[in-house]
Amino acid sequence: MSTKQTRPKYKIVVFDLDGTLADGTASIWRTILESLGINEHPRRIELRDKFRTGEIGYREWAEGDMKLMVEYGVNRDKVLKALDRVKLMKGARETLDALKAKGMKLAIVSGSMDVVLEKIIPDYKKLFDYVYILKIFFDGKGSVKGIDTCHDAWNKDIALREICAAERIPLEECVFVGDHSNDVSASKIAGLAIAFDPKSDKLKAVADVVIEKKDMREILKHI
Repeated sequence: MSTKQTRPKYKIVVFDLDGTLADGTASIWRTILESLGINEHPRRIELRDKFRTGEIGYREWAEGDMKLMVEYGVNRDKVLKALDRVKLMKGARETLDALKAKGMKLAIVSGSMDVVLEKIIPDYKKLFDYVYILKIFFDGKGSVKGIDTCHDAWNKDIALREICAAERIPLEECVFVGDHSNDVSASKIAGLAIAFDPKSDKLKAVADVVIEKKDMREILKHI
């Protein structure tokens, strides 16, 4: 009898953050700006509308929202207060540990902010091989200074291709797990697309697996 092990079909699992690994928020931008009472500020509505019509790109939208936060004197304490209700998704830690134990690469591709990841997974740098996320900066007094929009969170397929190329892994051996409409582009090209607690019919339509139960361990049976 041969003792040769079967080569695993999937080698890397890429996660969205808000609404997927992070429970209590569908969009950290909305969560923070709502807590500050400026989510429906006329300028934010204008930026959002311009993005939806294609007049501006994602980076310009994010940087415009950040300028609004700076003008309103938002600081670290206010940002962290807005994150009070945000927590790690049920079963997420067990799932991440199980995938790592199987020797799989892990990545995050998200339009969320690094402060969210630092809150819910303090040791994320040990777990994840790649992290594509927006970085928020504070000055010496703790006031919001700016943000690094290091990738386009509405074109996640670009990040997915970059990660797979760096690992020399075919897209067919990549799993993507997300919950919203900005996860569609990545889901279309991943070998296995999982819509987790989905809030988008468009995502459901392109996903290979739809999981309605809010327990991240449910994805393990499909990988």
